[in-house]
Amino acid sequence: KPSHLQSLRVRTHATRALRTASIAVAVLQSAATLAAAPCRIEVLDKQNHWPVPLVQLRTTDDIVLVSDNAGVIAVDQPDLLNREIWFEIIGHGYNVPKDGFGFHGKRLTCKPGETLQVEVERSNIAKRLGRLTGGGQFAESQKFGQHTDWREPNVFGCDTVQCAQYRGKCYWLWGDTDVPWYGLGIFDSSGATTAARPIKSLQPPLQVEYDYFTDAKGRPRGVCPMPGKGPTWVGGYVVLPDRNGRERLVGTYSKIRQPMEVYETGLCAWNDDKDVFELVRKVWSKSDKSPKRSLVPNGHPAFWTDEHGQRWLLFGNPLPNFRCPATFEAWQDEKTWQELTPPKSLKSADGKEDVAPTSGSIAWNGYRKRWVTVFEQIFGKPSAFGELWYAEADSPTGPWGPAVKVLTHDNYTFYNPRLHQEFTDASSPILLFEGTYTSSFADHPQRTPRYDYNQILYRLDLNDPALKPAQ
Repeated sequence: KPSHLQSLRVRTHATRALRTASIAVAVLQSAATLAAAPCRIEVLDKQNHWPVPLVQLRTTDDIVLVSDNAGVIAVDQPDLLNREIWFEIIGHGYNVPKDGFGFHGKRLTCKPGETLQVEVERSNIAKRLGRLTGGGQFAESQKFGQHTDWREPNVFGCDTVQCAQYRGKCYWLWGDTDVPWYGLGIFDSSGATTAARPIKSLQPPLQVEYDYFTDAKGRPRGVCPMPGKGPTWVGGYVVLPDRNGRERLVGTYSKIRQPMEVYETGLCAWNDDKDVFELVRKVWSKSDKSPKRSLVPNGHPAFWTDEHGQRWLLFGNPLPNFRCPATFEAWQDEKTWQELTPPKSLKSADGKEDVAPTSGSIAWNGYRKRWVTVFEQIFGKPSAFGELWYAEADSPTGPWGPAVKVLTHDNYTFYNPRLHQEFTDASSPILLFEGTYTSSFADHPQRTPRYDYNQILYRLDLNDPALKPAQ
C-alpha cells in the first residue's frame, strides 16, 4: 500500500506539472499571438475610399486610437480585443451618422489578426491628405510591416510653416519646434529643404521627407539665432532678386517675450555658406516712445504685376496690408514701403455671416484665373480658431467675393494656413494648403497624440460644386 500511494502521488504531481506547463505554454502562445497580430482598422472616406488620417476612436474609458497617414489603426491592447467595444469617432469633418442618443460612434469587436473597415462621411469640402511634420506618421501601419522604409524625422512638433522656392529646392521654415530629447525644443526657427515639388501624389497616403538643417550632433537646429531673450519667429519669408540678378532668401524676424509679446522686429537674410539667417537691420524696438509695432514686410508673400507693368511684392495675413517693389533693395528701403488697408470681414456665401479673417494667405490661381484665399476665421463656430474659408477676387487687393467654409474642427485650433499653388501645375483644378493643428486656444480639448502641434495638408478641388457660391 505505501508503494501504491507513493506511485499515486508521483502521477498526481506529474499531472499537475503537465497541466501547469500546458497552461503556461497556452498563455505564452496567446501573448505571442496578441503581440504579433494586432487587429487592423482601416478608416476610409465613404465617397472615394481614400484612407483618412487623423480620425480618433475613443473608448468609454478614454483610450484614444488615431489613424496614421495611411488611415490605419492597430488595436493591440488586450483589454480591447475579443469583446465588443464602443468607439466614439472624432474626425474633424469626417464622421459617422449619429445614433438615437446623438452619439457619433461604432461598436466593433476587434480580433487579433483580423481587418475591420470604418467608413466615415466627409462633411468638409477640403479633403485631408495627411500630416506633414512630427514623428510616427506611419506608426500604426508599421506594426503590420508596412512603410518600414519611412525615415523618422528627429522632431515631434512644428508650428507655423513658411516656405519658398530657392536655388532649385523648396526651403521650409517653422516656428517653435518640439524635439524628442527634451521638454524644451527649438525656439529660433527650425528649417529644412526638399525637392521643389515634394508632393508626389495628390491623394493619401502623404509622404514628405525633409532634410533638416542640423547641429554637430546631427539634430535639427535653429536657423535664425537673432540676439536677445526669447523665441525668434520669422515671417515675410520670400525670395527676391537683387540688382545683380542674384536670388536672395529673406525674412522678417520678431523677438518674443511672455506672454507672446513682440518686443522687436527686423530684417534678416539667408547666408548660403552657413545655412543660417543673419541680421540685416532692426526695424523697431518697443519703448515708451515707440510702443506700437511699425509697418514691416510680414505675413505670406504674393507677387503682382499691375496694369502699368510694375511688379509688386505683397504681404498679408491673409489679405495684403503691405506692398513694395519686388526687389531685394526695395525690401530693405522703408521709403518704398506702402501700407494697404484690407477689409475687416468678408460676407459668407449664404449672406448670414460677416466672416472676420485672422490668418491665411492668397495666391494667383491659373485654373480659376482669379486670386484665391484660404483663411482662418476669428471666433468661428464650432471651433473658435479652427474654421477655414475660401474666397476669390479679380485683384489681390479686392474686392473679395463671398466666402465658403471649407474646413471645420471640433473644439480644436487650425491656424496660419498657407497655400501651396507652387506644388501643382498652373492649370490644375487642385489647390493645396496646410496649417498648424493644435490644442492651443481651444476649450481644454483632449490633445490628439502625435498630431497635436503639427502641420496638416489639405486639398481643395476647385471644380467641386460646393465651391460654386464663391465663384
